[in-house]
Amino acid sequence: MSHGVQARFQLDYPGFSLDVDLALPGTGVTSLFGHSGSGKTTVLRLIAGLEKSNQGHLQVNGEVWQDGKRLFLPTHQRNLGYVFQEASLFAHLNVQRNLAYGMQRVPPAQRQVSLDQAVELLGIGHLLQRLPETLSGGERQRVAIARALATSPQILLMDEPLAALDLKRKEEILPYLQRLHDELKIPIVYVTHSPDEVARLADHLVLLDAGRVVAQGSTGDLLTRLDLPMAHGDAASALVTARISGHDAAYHLAHAEFAGGHISLTQGVETALPLGSTVRLRVQARDVSLTLDHHRATSILNVLPVTVTDLSPDSPGQVMVGLDAGGTRLLARITTKSADALALAPGKAVFAQVKGVAVVG
Repeated sequence: MSHGVQARFQLDYPGFSLDVDLALPGTGVTSLFGHSGSGKTTVLRLIAGLEKSNQGHLQVNGEVWQDGKRLFLPTHQRNLGYVFQEASLFAHLNVQRNLAYGMQRVPPAQRQVSLDQAVELLGIGHLLQRLPETLSGGERQRVAIARALATSPQILLMDEPLAALDLKRKEEILPYLQRLHDELKIPIVYVTHSPDEVARLADHLVLLDAGRVVAQGSTGDLLTRLDLPMAHGDAASALVTARISGHDAAYHLAHAEFAGGHISLTQGVETALPLGSTVRLRVQARDVSLTLDHHRATSILNVLPVTVTDLSPDSPGQVMVGLDAGGTRLLARITTKSADALALAPGKAVFAQVKGVAVVG
């Protein structure tokens, strides 16, 4: 396929080798996920041309940037934006001049992202006359992302852009990253080791371990595959794409529909979700319990008919249960005793009681 990113790299260092073959979509966010030392940043640097693999091939939306030893475009000839963990801004230039510097790389006729668009996407219009030293960490990173966009890149590379920020600053910048996801029509390759960032941002997921691809595919699929590590432990969760179908103002609730049923979620007056809008919901496995009957005298609002698809041991005394809810995968983390008491097995019809739902996108 010409639309998308095809990357094959082999690289050997003392004590570490990388051998990956990637097929990434041409739009949306792809997350490279794995423990420290798994090769995430190395892959990003190879795409950027900052590292060189003599046995590499790289094609971005139909344009070949590397083909073994025969062709290797240097970094300055690759139409890309790169955002590092630390915002590398020119300290002596104000925000507007930092952005203008990024635009200088692109001839006017080739500019696809205007300065005004980059400023608006990142919400930094009120910062244009400020020097970097007067900005918070989150503001500096937003300016760094805007500067990368000002180059009108064919691909945006982001190397743990939130890693250096505290929780408050992360929450400040995440909505802007979600805007990039929704509004940009270029591939974004996002390195992280945060499951929360994966759930909130990523459409496509690549799991790396020791320089190898463990799995790659849609985020919703990989998060719930019981043969993969992300579907286990206390942070295991599933993603549900739903449509807002109604509101209950008296109880501050929004009602969402998906193929598996209806979900109600709390919302503030200022954060009311528009009727008809599509939302991404995160359901943590620890917040799902199972029952053979649909109990109505319960405080749990969301009870969904589901079918058990598979089971896998989790931590001692606990089991992870894969569930099908109208074609959407869910997970339930329950005790082994409960699984035995309910006689759970693939194909069994049960009800999932969902105690908590979070809107993540």
